[in-house]
Amino acid sequence: MQKASNNFIKLLKKQKRENSCLLFLDNVKIIKDAIAGGLKCKYILTVDEKSIFEDISCPIYKVDKTTIEALSDSKSPQGVVCVAEYIPYIVEKPKTNFLVLDGLQDPGNVGSLIRSAYACGFEYVFLISSVKPTNSKLIRSSVGAIFKSKVISLTKEEFISYAKEWKLDLIATDMKGENIFNFKTEKKVGLIIGNEGQGISDEMANLCFATVKIPMQNGIESLNASVSGSIIMYQINKDKFL
Repeated sequence: MQKASNNFIKLLKKQKRENSCLLFLDNVKIIKDAIAGGLKCKYILTVDEKSIFEDISCPIYKVDKTTIEALSDSKSPQGVVCVAEYIPYIVEKPKTNFLVLDGLQDPGNVGSLIRSAYACGFEYVFLISSVKPTNSKLIRSSVGAIFKSKVISLTKEEFISYAKEWKLDLIATDMKGENIFNFKTEKKVGLIIGNEGQGISDEMANLCFATVKIPMQNGIESLNASVSGSIIMYQINKDKFL
């Protein structure tokens, strides 16, 4: 372990502001999950004299608490920051059921949905004109699941083109749809979750062969996007876990 120079710290602060492809992970569990998922660390910065990441083959620097706070997005950082380069997953036709997020902008919702998708066996998540996967709140909300999932960011035009080329079977969510607990299909499907305020766009809805809903008490228009998406994904794939 070596002590970080002032010039090196200034460079990292500059890169944090300007380089959107760099991740600054500040949670020990998430760092371990990221490394286990194949993420390559560039540097580890720590306030401790003895790092718990000494078996990682990347430079480890001793820094002070102020530096950690400057490079972290957490209110209460854990005394360590891992700097890593985010490498987007290659665009490919999904081989399992998959999740499609149409214009979601809340990183907490997106991170929670990625976590639920992984838990429910939806290995692919398509972010369509949505929040960037490098968003720090998204990463924290996914609790490391983003590094285990196949997350692909596309524009709406790109996804529509691929959906037609690959002949994807897509289903929409809407309160006028079929009861999800009665819905049956043998197809490998993609579940589309729409924008928090506007729902699924017309262009995406037109790609769907079915629409489903979660039945609920009168007087409630809808559930939070991450809650409803999680319930529907589990219902679609529940036979895998019974």
